[in-house]
Amino acid sequence: MADEANLQPIIIRRKKGGHAHHGGAWKVAYADFVTAMMALFIVLWLLSTSESTQKAVGGYFLDPSGKGKMIGSGMAGIGESLSIKKEDLNKLKEKLDQAIRSAPELAKIKEQIKITVTSEGMRVELLETAAGVFFESGNPKPSVSCVDVLTRLAQELGKMPNTIVVEGHTDANPMGESLAYTNWELSADRANAARRVMQANGLHPDQIVQVRGFAAQQPFKKEDPTDPSNRRITVIVQYQKPKAGEDHDEVAKGEHKPKHH
Repeated sequence: MADEANLQPIIIRRKKGGHAHHGGAWKVAYADFVTAMMALFIVLWLLSTSESTQKAVGGYFLDPSGKGKMIGSGMAGIGESLSIKKEDLNKLKEKLDQAIRSAPELAKIKEQIKITVTSEGMRVELLETAAGVFFESGNPKPSVSCVDVLTRLAQELGKMPNTIVVEGHTDANPMGESLAYTNWELSADRANAARRVMQANGLHPDQIVQVRGFAAQQPFKKEDPTDPSNRRITVIVQYQKPKAGEDHDEVAKGEHKPKHH
């Protein structure tokens, strides 16, 4: 009996393992979940925004430095967001007109630069004088003043996505008796010369879509076809083309007009 009294109970201790400490793994998983949700919301927001906003965001990721020419990070200046509606081109017209009139080097020829907004877009016309401000008579090479104006235009219009058309016009005075080089060739050559200057000073390589030579067929002063002002270069900033399903007038002028058949 004494031996039985001296016996001690046997205690077995079992240690639980594998779940003692979770660490920071849950924080990493939660951060991944929040990041995924944020990305989802950004994608959903982009899908509901305009095409220009989508291009702006895409332009930033393609060129975070902000030096690109595509709309987005590299678009700054008076041309930014002025691309579709007639009232936007009216704002651009006012700013261009003010910039030209305030430039000291253009003070003497500012009256020869006419800016108007038409159904096709904004027209910038460089009207010639008898003294030959922009081109010498019969010569397709632009003068220093012509290059200055075209350079200033190109630097501003290059900030816009709109396409450009360049036109050349002459007066009704014949070039001479030779049929090898007429007002047709002269007007086209001057328009091409203007194109080269503008593309070298700010326009996108594919921004100019047409170069037109009209000779004397569209005089500025119809009452006097031989007037020097009929000799001119016209730069047209076109309205952006409407998307599928959009009415041209609605995009160009910001309003809907019924179609007539």
